[in-house]
Amino acid sequence: MIVRIAGEGQFEVSEDVVDRLNELDNTAVAAVESGDEAAFHQLFVQLIELVESEGSRLADDELVVSDVIVPPRDITFDEAKAEFTGEGLIPN
Repeated sequence: MIVRIAGEGQFEVSEDVVDRLNELDNTAVAAVESGDEAAFHQLFVQLIELVESEGSRLADDELVVSDVIVPPRDITFDEAKAEFTGEGLIPN
């Protein structure tokens, strides 16, 4: 799966990493739905760090369609309310 971190680049991640990302994503959705801003930001940082540490960064000149676009690091909680809903960012 190809994951783009908005404003930072693309990473190829394995299915094992996708499963872990999906868990973090679902927990982040629950945090947003319950209004827990601190928990959301902590989970969002973990999600980005997982993509960066376990994914293989694609070259900036490599053009590949992203399967998932993760919002930028500086996402506000109000913006997260629009992004982290239902099934979240990561498809099941």
